[in-house]
Amino acid sequence: MKYQAITIKDIAKALNLSTSTVSRALRDSHEISSATKQVVMEYAAKLNFQPNPIALSLKERKSHSIGVIVSEIANSFFSQIINGIESVANEKGYTVIISQSHENFEKEIRTLQYLASRSIDGLLISVSSATNDLSHLKGMHQSGMPIVFFDRTVEDITTHKVMVDNYQGAYNATMQLLAEGHHSIACVANSEHLSITKDRVGGYLAALQQHNITVDPALIKYCFHGGMLLTEVETAVHELLQASPRPEAIFATSDKLTTGCMRVLKRAGIAIPQDMALTGFSNSELIELLHAPITVVQQPAYEMGQVATELLLQLIESKRPVKDFKSIALQTRMVQPQ
Repeated sequence: MKYQAITIKDIAKALNLSTSTVSRALRDSHEISSATKQVVMEYAAKLNFQPNPIALSLKERKSHSIGVIVSEIANSFFSQIINGIESVANEKGYTVIISQSHENFEKEIRTLQYLASRSIDGLLISVSSATNDLSHLKGMHQSGMPIVFFDRTVEDITTHKVMVDNYQGAYNATMQLLAEGHHSIACVANSEHLSITKDRVGGYLAALQQHNITVDPALIKYCFHGGMLLTEVETAVHELLQASPRPEAIFATSDKLTTGCMRVLKRAGIAIPQDMALTGFSNSELIELLHAPITVVQQPAYEMGQVATELLLQLIESKRPVKDFKSIALQTRMVQPQ
C-alpha cells in the first residue's frame, strides 16, 4: 500500500475549514483566531502532519536544504567533515543532501545537476581528483548559486574556501622523518593537479631542501584516485621498493594513501618502521590499533565542516551580494602513537 502523506486539504476537510484558513493557522498568522489556531495545531500534531518541503520551497523560493559533494563518505576524514556540516546546518533548520563523486568527473557533474534539480539553497563541495574542467561549477556559481569549497579548493572561482595549512602539515611530517634520521624519503601523493597535492608536495620538498637533500623526482609517486583504488597504491609502493637505492621512508599525502601504503608494505613483508618508516595525513581512529602504529598528520575535519557551513549559510541568508570572501586555513597537528 502506497504511503499517502497528510495534506492541508485533508486537515481542512476534517475540520470543515478552508485550506487558506488552515494554511494561515499553521503559519501562526495574526489573521486567524487563537482558538482556531489551537484546533488546527492539535489536529495536525495528532496526524503527525509535516509541511510539504517542495510546496514551501516554491512559495518561499527556499528549500532550506544544502548540497554536499565529497569523494567518498567511507573516508573517515570526509565522514568527520559531514558531521561538522550537519551540526551547524541542523541547528539552523537546514537539511543536508550528501552525494559522492567517487573521484569521477562525470559523476560529479550528474550529482551537481541532481542537487540543482532539488532546488538546494547552496553547495559545499570538495572537488574530485578528476576535476580539471570547472565549467559546470562556474555556470552554477554565475547563475547565483552560493558555493563554498572545502579541503580540495579551486582558484578560478571567487568564493569562500576552507582548508588546512597543507604545506605546513606536510613540512612537519617530513621534518619528523628527517629528525628520526631518514634522508631518502619518498612521497606518495594524490592527483597531481589538486590544490592539496600541490601544497603538500611543496611542504615535503621544502623540508628536504632545508636539509640540503637533493630531491629525486622518481621518489614522488602520484595516485590519480588518491588511494581509492588500492592497485594504484600497490604500483607506487612496489616501484619505490624496487628503486636503487631503496628509500628509507615514505610520506603519504592523504588518509587513503597512508592506510593503503600500510597494507601494501605489510603484504610485501616490509616491517614498519624497522624496514621502512611511514608517516602521512590520516584522520582514521583505527591507525593506532593497526599492527604498526605510526605518527600521522591529523586534520580538524569536524571544525572544517562547521566553518564551511557557517560561511555558506551567511551567503544564503545575506540580503545583499557578498563581495568579500575568506580563504581560511586551519592548523593540523602531529599525532604520535601511544
